[in-house]
Amino acid sequence: MSDRKPPVRLSKRTWMIFAAMLLGTVVADLFVHHHPHFGVDGSFAFHAWYGFLTCCAMVLVAKLLLGKILARPDDYYDA
Repeated sequence: MSDRKPPVRLSKRTWMIFAAMLLGTVVADLFVHHHPHFGVDGSFAFHAWYGFLTCCAMVLVAKLLLGKILARPDDYYDA
């Protein structure tokens, strides 16, 4: 039998703080002069959407790929 704890639940206030921080980075992008090196990095809110997509990709790779490689069977520690 597994003694797993329920996942941490974030309050509505915490989600609002995260949303305000994201909105702040997007609004601040309007006032910054960019020096793009590759073209796409000069697009509006590039750092916000690139960071979000990269974070999602890391979570999916860790869950789907590394989870299959590193996971042990449920009865691994049973004697």
